[in-house]
Order: sequence, then structure tokens, then C-alpha cells
Amino acid sequence: MIYSLGLFYLFYFALVAVYIIFMPHALIGFGYSTSEIGIIFSAAPFMRFLLPFIFKRYIELTHSIFIQSLILTFIGTILIYYFVDNFWLYLMANLIFGGAMGVSLPFVETIALQYLSRNRYGKVRLYGSIGFMAISLWLGKMLTEDIQIFYYLSTMAFLTLLMGYFVAKYDKNISSEVVKEDNSSFSLLQYPYFWISVFLMQVGFGGFYNFFTIYESSNGISLEVITWMWSFGVICEIVMLYFQGPLLERNLLTILKFATFMTAIRWLILYLYPESQIITFISQSFHAISFALYHTTAITYIFILYTQKKLAQQFFLGIAFGLGGSVGAMLSGLIYGDNMFLIEAIITLLAFAILFLHERRKFNEQNI
Repeated sequence: MIYSLGLFYLFYFALVAVYIIFMPHALIGFGYSTSEIGIIFSAAPFMRFLLPFIFKRYIELTHSIFIQSLILTFIGTILIYYFVDNFWLYLMANLIFGGAMGVSLPFVETIALQYLSRNRYGKVRLYGSIGFMAISLWLGKMLTEDIQIFYYLSTMAFLTLLMGYFVAKYDKNISSEVVKEDNSSFSLLQYPYFWISVFLMQVGFGGFYNFFTIYESSNGISLEVITWMWSFGVICEIVMLYFQGPLLERNLLTILKFATFMTAIRWLILYLYPESQIITFISQSFHAISFALYHTTAITYIFILYTQKKLAQQFFLGIAFGLGGSVGAMLSGLIYGDNMFLIEAIITLLAFAILFLHERRKFNEQNI
């Protein structure tokens, strides 16, 4: 099972890397404006936001639905290739792609957290970081034409589908051992400040995910160096995932606050020193905290907060990477320029402050 999970993470996040690192830059070559790119890259996250509400009422996330989502992800990559010359059809293809992607990861995260210890989870999850880094380095060196992006996108989607088939079998094995989740009792209003914070945290990531390559290119840094910047961030992420196990045994909410605050500092550094390769590499080292540590802590925290495990992971992906990613993509497309990362640092500081409201409300409820 560990090998299946590791390889799924590897190919899934290699697919994510192709999509978020190279696709925006390729769209510039196809004549898209920055505002159009912002709209395009808000489509997939927006679908991730809508899906949990649909699953809460109408659908149960089973291994069959999981496999169907992976097939639809692969079909979506093919449609992205064929529709790239038409904005509206391309937008539709991204909606399909994003919706399908939004189903698969919560399913796998739940299985991983059910089977693996907190320490072991990070060591398996780091294969996703390896996949992200490997494909970014490869394409940064080998990419000669924008059209090649679509070939890699479809290939990674197919390999993700292949490994997902094997991962899905483990849900069959545990389905008879667990009580079916009562999704109707799930409520975001139980911990509203927490969800607002994770939403704002990902809004702050909008400029980084969608415009970091373009932003650094406009400041005189080559595409090859930028891919090394992406990869260095992922190397730091891998180190954190490997050694973070003992940290996750401590106060998870304190870790979330620390990671959120350090992310705001990261965006401030990018605003102040956009042309400095050395300082930008330093800012990328923060990815170990703002992504690896934050993400693992958040999904572990949610796993503890809610009894509806799969649905809670879907809502985390939907609220954070879905709604937050969608709003972040559109906002970054509108504010793209010298002050983009300053604005995103302020948004992230707000996410940090709201975690204190969550902590106070949770403390008061426990003492009633």
C-alpha cells in the first residue's frame, strides 16, 4: 500500500507542477492576457469549492467515484489541449479538469491518515514533492515549445489514474470496518474562524501559484533559474515532510499560527527583493513551513476535529485550494504588478490574526 500511495502522490503532484508552473507561462505565448490567465486558473479551484457541497447532500466518496474522477481528469487534460485556442472552451475544459482533481486527493489523504502514523504520513507524502520537483527540473531544461506542456499534462494524468486504481483497493478493505459517515451533520459553522483563515491563507498564495514564474521573468530571471527556485522550495518541503513527525505531536493550532505568520513574511520578502536571486531562493526555503508544515498540520487538525473524515478533507481542499485558490487566482490577475506580493502578505497576516479568534472560540466551547 505504501508504494501505491507514494507513487500516486508522485504522479499527482507532478501533474500539479506542470499545470501551475508551466501552463500560465505557456498561455502568454498563446496570446492570453494576465487577467484572462487569472480567470482560467480560478476555474479549477472554484470547482473544488463547489464539490464538497454536492457530496454532502447527494454523493458518497467511494472508490468507484474516485476512479471515475481520475478518468475524467485524464479526459480534461485532452480537452485542455484541443481547446487552447478558444478562451471559453478552454475555460470549460479547466472546469472539468478542476472538478475531477478536486475529488481524488481527499480520498487518498483519508486513506493515508487512516493507515499511517503522523510520522510515516510525511515520509510517504514527500513522494509528491519529489514528483513536483523532478518534472519542474526536467521541463525547465528540456522544454522547447509551449505545445509540449500539453503532452506532459496528459501523461501525468494517465499515470495518476494508473496508480489511483491500486490505491482505491484499500478503501474496499476498510469499508467493512468503519461506520458510514453521517455527512448531514457536518457543519462549517462549527469552526467558522478556522475555515475563514484557511481560505485567506490560500488567497494569499494566488500570486505565487499563478504568477511567480511570470513575476520573476519580468524581473530579469531566466526560466531555467526560476525552475531551480521552484525545485529548491520543494527540496526544503521534502526535508520538512521527512522530519516533521515529532512536531505534529505538539499543539497543532500553534503550529498553524506559526506557519501562517511565516508565509506572510515570505510574501513580504518577494515584494521587497524581486530581482535578487539569492533572497528569492531564501524566500523559497519558507515553502517548508508555508506549504509542507502548514498543509500536513491542517489536514491532521481537521482529521481530529471532525468525525466525517473524507468530507472534512474535501471541504479543506474546497475551501482552501478551491474557493481560496479561485479568489486568489482572480485577484492576482487583477493586482499583478509591483505591489502584488505586498497585498498578499497583508491578506496572509489577516489569516494569521483570525486563527486567534478560532482559538478563543474553541477554548470557550470546551469550558462551557
